[in-house]
Amino acid sequence: MKSAMMGATLRWGLASVLVTGLLLVIGAGPAAGEQPLMRDLELEALREAVRWPDPDVITVIALTGRFVAARQDQEAFAYFEERAKSAPDRPLFVALEGFFQARVADDVFLLRRVAWVNDAVAKLDRAVAQEPGLPRYFRGLVLAELPARFGKAAAAVDDLQWVLDHKDRFPVGLRRSVYRGLAKAYTTLGREAEANAALVRSGYPSLDPTLPVFTTDNWVTAKDGFRFRPPRLVELAPRVYVAQGYDFADIAFVVTDDGIVAIDAGTTEANARAALAALRRITAAPITHVLVTHAHWDHIGGLPALRGASTKVVANARFADELKIVNDTGVGFRYFFGGDAPRRYELAPDRVIDHRETLTVGGTEFVLHPVRGAETSDALLIHLPASGVLFVGDTFMPYLGAPFLPEGSPEALFENIALIRSLAPRLLIHGHPPLTELFTIEALPGVESAMRDLHARALRRIAEGRSLVDILHENILPDTLKANPRLVVRFLVVRDNFIKRLYHQRTGYWKPDGEGLEVLAPSEWAAVLELLAGGRESAFAETARTLLGRGDHALALKVADLGLINHRESSTLADLRRRALDGLRARHQQLNPFKFIIYSEWAGADLPPVE
Repeated sequence: MKSAMMGATLRWGLASVLVTGLLLVIGAGPAAGEQPLMRDLELEALREAVRWPDPDVITVIALTGRFVAARQDQEAFAYFEERAKSAPDRPLFVALEGFFQARVADDVFLLRRVAWVNDAVAKLDRAVAQEPGLPRYFRGLVLAELPARFGKAAAAVDDLQWVLDHKDRFPVGLRRSVYRGLAKAYTTLGREAEANAALVRSGYPSLDPTLPVFTTDNWVTAKDGFRFRPPRLVELAPRVYVAQGYDFADIAFVVTDDGIVAIDAGTTEANARAALAALRRITAAPITHVLVTHAHWDHIGGLPALRGASTKVVANARFADELKIVNDTGVGFRYFFGGDAPRRYELAPDRVIDHRETLTVGGTEFVLHPVRGAETSDALLIHLPASGVLFVGDTFMPYLGAPFLPEGSPEALFENIALIRSLAPRLLIHGHPPLTELFTIEALPGVESAMRDLHARALRRIAEGRSLVDILHENILPDTLKANPRLVVRFLVVRDNFIKRLYHQRTGYWKPDGEGLEVLAPSEWAAVLELLAGGRESAFAETARTLLGRGDHALALKVADLGLINHRESSTLADLRRRALDGLRARHQQLNPFKFIIYSEWAGADLPPVE
């Protein structure tokens, strides 16, 4: 999402003064008239939603990031120029008009570029005067990229440091971009030590403008796997602590008078021990119970680190069915959790729950609800009635089950929502940080309404024999979202996955459009394209390069992959493949972290944590 807020640099100036433009991904944007061949459905939906009355700030920021990821700077400049005129009471629109105006400076006649950039900065100044929040962040990013002759580097430092000093006023995930901007501004000022320190904190290896720009605080490495945020232990309710950022999943601890009840255990023993060490700075009480919300890797892998001699492990009675799916389905994606290879997981609970039960530990009442979760069939909802806290695990996971496993159910999502609403909790605690932040109890009615609308429309299309692509390309945005603009991003992170899960569960392995009738191997497709290319490696390279220039990173990746089957030693195709993967990583880093993880693994590319 916010990935590009920064861009590498702006290109404009007089005579020989040229600076590289603010780019999220490598290469220039599409030439005039060269639109992508593939539709960017999320970008289209965000464009529509930001035209609605009173769009939510998070939706506006998501659109900004997608514009940059798609390299549609000219379109973005025109879009926000119109938005700023139509909604003059929204300083953020004026700031984004100035932001994208600066980004397209190298398309302006050489002798007009300085005036063009100065006008862009003036718009940012006006926006900051009206609303010194996100507009100041965007101004800092633009000023940081200006060459020294503009004399704006010190002002950039002031803006970006101000953002760090007031981080609670900003959406989560801006620190990486701020530190990179500070590194650039300090470099311009000749303050090398401060520039190096900011660069280290950003997680970037250098200020090389050809590197893809990522500004989320998410991070991923082959060794440690993916994290949604830097490590922290947060008290979300009295005596209810959640360890976030120590693992792919969260580990919660409820402190009772008799000891600690842990909720889930993370992916590895090392991660669980690190989370427990953070808790040990607060209490040395023993762990009496571990309650498992479901039997996925990232919730049971660290159990041995939490399980003492007298610790009781509690799980849904259907845990064995889910564990079999986990262990019997080959999933080779190691960047989710880190390590060298997938492993088999074990779960041997001391107690299983097949109906609503109450567990009382140290005066704290835990009401356990075994349900068919939206993600797995062995979900366990854990309710603390006294504090109004409800642990829901991954029942709201946007993929409705791991997308590479045969599980999950849209209908179960509605069943769980009905149960949750009947319990009337004050706070929902999910299994991952973004879910807890997005799918709050306050958001539940609007989310349910939009998802029921989507469910009904998708079922009608399936009954009509429509293909999956046809349904996805309807780009459904229920009208109910207009009355709940805060829910647009929440809806979009679920929508396509919801449709795909429903479609594949309601159709056979022969699809209405003929998919599945014949299954062709990649080598067979590669042989066909080799015929079309006349055996020329350069034809694959030219096509992939053209697709990258249009912003069609997924198509470019496919062409490069197929070309490499017959031209395995081609460094050109390998480089184009990496550029395609970098574009896909940048595009999906905010709204689809699972895709970001897989594309990072295919690229063999780590994104270090923000320090």
